[in-house]
Amino acid sequence: MPHSLPRPARRRPSRLADLGFRGLAAGFALSVFAITATIGVILWIDSAQARATFGWPFLWTSIWDPVALRFGALPFIYGTLVTSLIALLIAVPLGVGAAICLSELLPARVADPATFLIELLVAVPSVVYGLVGVFVLVPIVRSVGGVVSEWLGWIPLFAGPVYGIGLLTAGVLLAVMIVPFIVAISREVLLAVPHSQRDAALALGATRWETVWHVVLPYARSGITGSVILALARALGETMAVTMVIGNRPEIAASLFAPAYSMAAVIANEFAEATGKLYVSALIQVALVLFGITIVVNALARLLIASMGTRGTSVA
Repeated sequence: MPHSLPRPARRRPSRLADLGFRGLAAGFALSVFAITATIGVILWIDSAQARATFGWPFLWTSIWDPVALRFGALPFIYGTLVTSLIALLIAVPLGVGAAICLSELLPARVADPATFLIELLVAVPSVVYGLVGVFVLVPIVRSVGGVVSEWLGWIPLFAGPVYGIGLLTAGVLLAVMIVPFIVAISREVLLAVPHSQRDAALALGATRWETVWHVVLPYARSGITGSVILALARALGETMAVTMVIGNRPEIAASLFAPAYSMAAVIANEFAEATGKLYVSALIQVALVLFGITIVVNALARLLIASMGTRGTSVA
C-alpha cells in the first residue's frame, strides 16, 4: 500500500494578531464616542460666559439684541423645530410612498434607475437647493400663499402678509432635501423583507395593498423609522438652504408664512461678525443647544426602534 503523504501542519492564528485586531476595532468604535464627547466639552466650555450671564432662561427668552447684549434662544429653537416638523409631515408620506412604489409595484428595470436618480439628489449641495428655493419656491409660496391667506387668513396659521420667505418655505425646501434619504433607505429595508411573507399573505387571499399594509410595512417598520430619524437629523442641522429662504427674523409667530430663524442659520450668519466675548459665547451656547437637541432626538429614536424590535419579537 502506498504511504499516505503527511498532512501539512495547520497554521494556528496568531493570538497577538487577534488581540491587535480587536484593539484596533475597539479603538475605531470608541473614537466616535470620543469625538462626540470632545465636541460637547468644547461647546460647554466656550459657552460658560453665556450660561453664567443668562442661565436657564436663555432657553425660553425671545429677545436677541446684540447691541444691548441680551440674548435668548427661543426664536431659533422654535424656527428649527417647526421647519423640521413641516419637513417631516411632507417628506415621510412622500418618501415612504415612493419607496413602496419602487420596491413593490414597479419592475426592477424601472425601479433601479429611478432609485439611482433619487439617490443622486443626496449629493446635491445645499446651496444649490437654496438657490432653487429662492428662484422657484419663494415665488410659488408668495403667489399661492396670498390666495390662501386671503381665504383662510382668519386662522392664525395662515394669517399675516405673505412674503414668500418664512417657515413654510423653509419646511418645504427641507422636505425636498430629506426625501431622498427616506426613499433610499426605506426601499432597501422593504426589499429585505422575505418573499415568503408576501407569498403567504397572497396565498391566503390578501390583495397587494393588504399585503403591503399588513405584512411588509410592519416587518420593516424599524428600518423605516431609522430612515425618518436620519432625515430628521439632516433637517435639524441644515444651514445654508434654510438661511436663504427662512427670512432670518428672530421672532416667534403663529403664521406659517411669517419669517423666522433657525439655530444653524443664526450661527452661520452672525458668528463671523460677532464682537465681544459674550456675543460669541451666546452663539456657542446656541450651538450647544442644537447639539443637545440632536443627541436627544437620536437617543429617543434608538429607544423607539428598540421598542419596536421588542414588540415584534414578543408577537412572533
